[in-house]
Amino acid sequence: MVTQIKLPSGVPLDFSGPALVMAVVNCTDDSFYAPSRALADKALEMALAAEEKGAKIIDFGGESSRPGSLYVSDETELGRVIPVIRAFRKRSSLPVSVDTRKALVARAALDAGADIINDISGLADDPEMAGLCAERGAAVVLMHKKGVPLTMQNSPVYENLAEELKSWFTSAVERAMAGGVSAEKIILDPGIGFGKNLNGNLEILKRLAEICGKDYPILVGLSRKSFIGEITGRPAEERLAGTLAVNAAAIMGGAHIIRVHDVKEHTDLVKILYALRAR
Repeated sequence: MVTQIKLPSGVPLDFSGPALVMAVVNCTDDSFYAPSRALADKALEMALAAEEKGAKIIDFGGESSRPGSLYVSDETELGRVIPVIRAFRKRSSLPVSVDTRKALVARAALDAGADIINDISGLADDPEMAGLCAERGAAVVLMHKKGVPLTMQNSPVYENLAEELKSWFTSAVERAMAGGVSAEKIILDPGIGFGKNLNGNLEILKRLAEICGKDYPILVGLSRKSFIGEITGRPAEERLAGTLAVNAAAIMGGAHIIRVHDVKEHTDLVKILYALRAR
């Protein structure tokens, strides 16, 4: 596995130290965790605050992909995220990720200073996405999901979840590289909660390195998700302790990037785990 990804901005992602904390900034009005929603100036303030708390990547998104959500128009997504990315880039050199599955939005985001395209469709929804990322030298997150956000949690079924994900990752990497994306720019995300039930999510966590392999950095997005609520009985607003627990398990299991709402607490978490691992 590569230990460093060179980004368009010139600031590298370095995987030789503690796991990297990616801060969620949802430029939306309907993301499942209300405190993560922020538009315009509030989104900029949230991103800058996340950097001060220790975030190593800021992930901006203008379209919710929570279970039951619908697509939004290109115009809506562009209007939500591009001004914020431009404003943030004027204030910070921190790597910027954009959570989008639309090449039009990705292009504008890269023009505004983004470095990473975090595509929940694994470059499958928009045939222009892979070529764009290759052309611009962007890092790419290939995430697995089964179905579409509107219906993906309606009783997802797998004959063999681990093998299906392994096969999907092989195909997704081939799709990316066929579009010109360098292997040194690829990050894999098993898509916790995207077309998986409680048992499936736990199986992925327990077998993370096996399922994702050792050739590419692994990103996980576990923060405050519903499976934590299924286990603890707590609403999203009360799932911080559960989130810290599952992210600790993910890091110990091989995750290199954790995508979170609570940056300060997870920054401390990765420091402690790295100290323990280094001894």
